[in-house]
Amino acid sequence: MKSIISSALIVAAAVIALCSVAPAAAAARVEIVGGWKPIKDVSDPHIQELGGWAVSEHVKKANDGLRFGKVVSGEEQVVSGMNYKLVIEATNGHGKSGTYGAAVYEQEWTKTRQLLAFEPAN
Repeated sequence: MKSIISSALIVAAAVIALCSVAPAAAAARVEIVGGWKPIKDVSDPHIQELGGWAVSEHVKKANDGLRFGKVVSGEEQVVSGMNYKLVIEATNGHGKSGTYGAAVYEQEWTKTRQLLAFEPAN
């Protein structure tokens, strides 16, 4: 009987210890679902390709000769796919470079992309 009580006390102590550590560990990983967060590596080839795609989609509509330079910063939001807010450096048809903001929705598994917005950033 003593060994059963000792075992129960050990298990209870272990459970209490885990319960006190688990919330702290979980809190360290908490991420707001649907919240915007900075893109960690804008030099990632996929992010750069997405920026180039956004510029080419814009040019199809505006026919302004804009040429993609690079994505310089951005944010992403997990949805049923991914929303991106990209800050892009590009050069217009007259050789003047500028900064533009693009909003893009992408769902990779269905190969869906939509340019939601594109406008000068300054």
